[in-house]
Amino acid sequence: MNEESPFKGQSGWRRVVNAFHYSLAGLRAALQAEHAFRQEVLLAALLIPLALLLAPSGTARALMVGSVLLVLVVELLNSAIEAVVDRVSLDRHPLAKRAKDTGSAAVFLALINVVAVWLCVLVD
Repeated sequence: MNEESPFKGQSGWRRVVNAFHYSLAGLRAALQAEHAFRQEVLLAALLIPLALLLAPSGTARALMVGSVLLVLVVELLNSAIEAVVDRVSLDRHPLAKRAKDTGSAAVFLALINVVAVWLCVLVD
């Protein structure tokens, strides 16, 4: 069955404006409700200026900053997965655990990526 969501509606500039507002609402919600996201935002606030100072080239800066921003993106997606799982049911279920653990693993890999990228850039 290929049904469109009844919540889709606007197009053109109105859609862009709405999307911007929804994005800000999502960031606000994550900052208010997600402790891990707040920690990673603090980490980004420290690492991004450091990357701008330490990186030897524009490409290196982009890689260092991009790796940090990727952690925030993956954490937002992980938080969304957890919210949907909790919305469906708060009961313990192996599939719910798998979804949450997989999201957590994605964040972990994104953090490992930060370390690897920063080491590659700074040791080179």
